[in-house]
Amino acid sequence: MGANDYSWTCPYCRQIATIKSDNVSSDTHYFDKSNKLGEIGLHTFVTVCPNSKCCEFTIKATLYKVEYNPGRTLVGKPILSWNLKPQSSAKPFPSYIPASILQDYEEGCEICSLSPKASATLSRRCLQGIIRDYWGISKTRLIDEINELKEKIDSTTWQAIDAVRSIGNIGAHMERDINLIVDVEPEEADLLLRLIEVLLDEWYIRRHEREEHMQKVISAAKAKVVEKTTSKP
Repeated sequence: MGANDYSWTCPYCRQIATIKSDNVSSDTHYFDKSNKLGEIGLHTFVTVCPNSKCCEFTIKATLYKVEYNPGRTLVGKPILSWNLKPQSSAKPFPSYIPASILQDYEEGCEICSLSPKASATLSRRCLQGIIRDYWGISKTRLIDEINELKEKIDSTTWQAIDAVRSIGNIGAHMERDINLIVDVEPEEADLLLRLIEVLLDEWYIRRHEREEHMQKVISAAKAKVVEKTTSKP
C-alpha cells in the first residue's frame, strides 16, 4: 500500500479493495462571502470501485465553513453532508430474508441522516420483526422479547444487543411502543442500523449457508450410494 492508499468496501459488490489515487477524484467549489454563513466550500468526492466486474462509483458531497489561513482550508464539522450515489448506506441482503424486515432496514438507512428518530423507529420495528420471525418470540414489548432472547443466543451477540440498547435513549425507547417516534441522536440511530446488519448476517445468512452446505453433503452421500449400487455386478 502507498502512503495515501486505504482499504474500502464497495457498497455495490461488497468487495474489500485498496483505493489508490487513480480510483478517486475530488474538488471543492467555494461560495461567495455574501451568503448568510460567510464563505463556505462544497467538497465533492468520487470513488470508483477497482473491481473489474463492478466498476461502480460513489459520490459524496460535504459543505464546510472556510477558514482563512495559508491553505484556505475547510475546517470543523460539516454543515451538511450528502450521499449522492448510492443515496442509502443499506447493505445488499439476500431475498430469502423476509421482505418486511428488509424494507424496514432499507428505509431506516435511507432516512438516517435526514431523520434519526424516524430511522430508529424503523430499526426497532425491524429488530422486533427479526426476533419474532427467526426465534419465534412474541411478547407485548420489544424489551421483553430481547430479555427472553438472552438464553437462546451466544454471549457475544447478546452483549452487542445489550450494549446498543444501553446507550442514550435507545434503551428507554425499547420499552415503549415500537412505532412511537422519539428523539435519538444520529449516532444512536446509526448504531441501531449496524446492529440490524450484524443480526441479519449472523442469523439468516449463516443459517442459509449452513443449510446449503449440509444439502451438498447429503446429495454427495446419496450419489455415492447410487454409484455403489449401480456398480455391483
